[in-house]
Amino acid sequence: MARQSEASAPRAAAFLESPLGLALRRRANWVQLAKFCLVGLSGYAVNLGVYALLLNVADWHYLAAAAASFLVAVTNNYTWNRLWTFRRQRGHVAYQGLRFLVVSVIALAANLGFLALLVALGLEEIPAQAVAIVLVTPLNFAGNKLWSFRR
Repeated sequence: MARQSEASAPRAAAFLESPLGLALRRRANWVQLAKFCLVGLSGYAVNLGVYALLLNVADWHYLAAAAASFLVAVTNNYTWNRLWTFRRQRGHVAYQGLRFLVVSVIALAANLGFLALLVALGLEEIPAQAVAIVLVTPLNFAGNKLWSFRR
């Protein structure tokens, strides 16, 4: 057992000096993640609100409602992430917006896949959409942090 802990000490030290280890130790990254989550929370509310309206008032199919509500939420999220979360990493609005859109379309595809699966498993549409959004969030953050808003 002592040999194993002796062997893991250099690996832990190496991890702490790796790009990921250094990134995890930077306070600014944690602040940025918190801001991204707050923006995401507002997008989550926008997405579910629009989704519920399209389902219950406009009587849309749940997948069409999910796609439309996602696009409204993406507009909300892009605006707030550009102005607040990643404001020091802003590039050209159209170029950055196009990259954000690419990440969002990939996230939308994943969202629709999770949503269809959850509905097929018997979950009601609105709770299924709530879960699908949460499941797609890590993919969305990574894509936007590492590509859309990269310096």
